[in-house]
Amino acid sequence: MRIAIMGSGGVGGYFGSRLVQAGQDVTFIARGAHLNALKQTGIRLISVKGDFAGPVQATDDPETVGTVDLVLVGTKAWQVADAGKAMLPMIGPATAVLPLQNGVEAAEELIKVVGAKPVLGGLCRIISYRSQPGEITHMGADPTIVFGELDGSETARCKWIANTFNAAVGVEAEPTQNIRVALWQKFLFMPPVSSVGAVTRAPLGVIRQVPETRELLVAAIQEVKCLAEASDVALPASAVDATMSFIDGLPANTTASMQRDITDGKPSELESQTGAVVRLAGKLGVPVPVHSHLYQALLPLELRARGTIKFPE
Repeated sequence: MRIAIMGSGGVGGYFGSRLVQAGQDVTFIARGAHLNALKQTGIRLISVKGDFAGPVQATDDPETVGTVDLVLVGTKAWQVADAGKAMLPMIGPATAVLPLQNGVEAAEELIKVVGAKPVLGGLCRIISYRSQPGEITHMGADPTIVFGELDGSETARCKWIANTFNAAVGVEAEPTQNIRVALWQKFLFMPPVSSVGAVTRAPLGVIRQVPETRELLVAAIQEVKCLAEASDVALPASAVDATMSFIDGLPANTTASMQRDITDGKPSELESQTGAVVRLAGKLGVPVPVHSHLYQALLPLELRARGTIKFPE
């Protein structure tokens, strides 16, 4: 099977490395210093599930790759539309496109560009990042991909994708016939943890330990659950408690990628996470005061990172 990895950072780099380790034909789409390192020295994975290093195929030009069986989309959420345009030369009649972004809108964004047939719904659970060019560090969470057809059907392509990932070390693939619920279950976690972490500049262990920030986090999670219900997504009654139990089990030094980007002054997924909660809630008339305040507090930093505004020297 031929596989292309669009976005070769913490997410794409991890899962792509494991597929290479399993002997799959994988090409990483990357750029800059990361691309140069991948070409010259290969990829190095540092992981609590076992390290891996080896040569890889890498390019910045999808046209040179040809048609593939699977495109794994690991870009940041705001890059999805551009990634969809770039991947068009790699998509054939039987190609599957699997987005793994945080948020609940990536599949719809891709469908606008590549059409509905190739696109699956998907998410991943992993705490990983690009630690330096050519190197990926996985620091926590059991690396898991959950995916399925957007119409809820059970298909042969979902089976072979699951078999491919499950044959790799350090990866668990879970096909589901209700990917929308799965996406919203993760959405309960990501915007609250990302935005509370970005505002407080504290790791998750501190946020959950301090009563006031723990209360803020729970309130934010409850808002997303209410938004899911208004969006006709039937989450379990225990969803908020289950999310907090998951949070309590994560390493104390855990930080979200959006939080790290904002802290580092980089463009982040603020609009597709916290902003998406506020935007979707506004359309449905659902009050989300916690997310509204968090979004308002973080927006100036996001605008500065994107060059829209400047802070005084």
